[in-house]
This record gives sequence, structure tokens and C-alpha cells, in this order.
Amino acid sequence: MNPVLQFGDASGEERSHLLTAPEVLELLGKYQLIPPLLKEVVIDQAIAQIECTPQEEKLACEQLAQQYQGRQEQNISSEQLNTMAIRQLKLEKFKEATWGQDLHSYFFQRKSQLDRVIYSLITTYEIGIAQEIYFRIQEGEQSFAQLAREYAQGTEAQTDGLVGPVELQSLHPRLIQILSVSQPQQLSPPNQIGEWIVIVRLEKFLPAQLDRPMHQRLLNERFQSWLQAQIAAQNWQIKQLDM
Repeated sequence: MNPVLQFGDASGEERSHLLTAPEVLELLGKYQLIPPLLKEVVIDQAIAQIECTPQEEKLACEQLAQQYQGRQEQNISSEQLNTMAIRQLKLEKFKEATWGQDLHSYFFQRKSQLDRVIYSLITTYEIGIAQEIYFRIQEGEQSFAQLAREYAQGTEAQTDGLVGPVELQSLHPRLIQILSVSQPQQLSPPNQIGEWIVIVRLEKFLPAQLDRPMHQRLLNERFQSWLQAQIAAQNWQIKQLDM
């Protein structure tokens, strides 16, 4: 059977590796490379009917060439770079055409998770210490930052208790609940979260906005969800063909 893949030094058999089609298929299955391959095939099928103007293609090729300028990637010709650039351009146009129209409604579905907060936090294991810290802050005896440096038992001790900005969705559900109903500078009494007793104060609420970076992020989210569903639906199997 004729080899279909050669790599290594072609000048000598001892340093050159030749793989036949069955061997390539076996390795694809062995190293779980079929799903990534299917992903690229699904993308090619999805963008097959997407059209671009010559000006769009020219700009995309120039931009990718600039990104690769000075880099040491081997065996990438200008033709390959152009192919990569145009494929990515078509993919972005496919995303926009497929999900761009209803992105506002998707954004508002996700907004409560995408909102960000900056907050001050002190964690401790002992309720007595937590209550003492809470009353000291409330009475203005010491600042939150001073008490965080002195008593905090989590990583917030290294930042004077200050955390963020972080997205609400990345936090513990109980902490999300506390911060969501707090006003800036509102100090919450000690709360049990898991094994910790926490004292938290909302410093700033940063509502998510559907700006260009967020637009692109949500498009990518919708695309990735769609792509995973497409790959999962593929009933693939490796078959050996008689040659």
C-alpha cells in the first residue's frame, strides 16, 4: 500500500518516516484527533456559501501577514497564509450572519452573569473573629484594608481585601446573592459560605455593555455551542477500505 504521509529527513530512509492510509487512520483514532478534524470539516461546510469581496479578502490577508511577520513558523507559505486569512474572514461573516441579528436578546439573557463587581472581602474560619471585624469596620475603628491585612485567611490578605473587577458568574452563588442586592459601600454582616465566614462590602458595580469586544465574545459563545452540537451529532467511525 502506498504511503500517504512522509515526515522527517527525506534524504535517508533511517531518518524518514512513511505512513500508509490505514496507519494514519489508526493514529487519528488512537490520539483522539477525529473530533478536531470533524470540527474543521463542519466549519468548511458551514462557510462554503459565504462570499467576500476582493477588498475584504485583500485586507484580511494583509492583516494576517502582519501578525505573522517576524515569527518563526516553518512551512507556511504566503498562499497558505492567504487561505487561512480568507477562511477566518468567512467564518466571522458566518457567525455574524447566523447569530448577529438576535445578539441583543442573548446579551440581556446573559447580562446578570456578565455584570462585574469590585468588592472588599475578609474570610475567616471563626465566627467570633468575624463578628468583631464587622463591628470594628461598622464603627469606623479600623479600615477594611487594615483588618484584611491583619485577619484575612484567604488570598485577599495580599490585596488589602480588595477583589476584582470580576464577573458575577465566576463567584459562589451565595456571594452573588449578597453582592447583587448590595449598594456601593454597603457592608454585609458575616455570612457562612462553605467552610468560611465572610465579610464583604460592595465597592463598585460595573454593568456589562454590548460593546464590540462583548459582541465578539457572545458571537463566539453562540458559535462554539453550535459547533459542539454539530460535532456531537456526527456518527463517525473509521472504516478500512480494500485497495
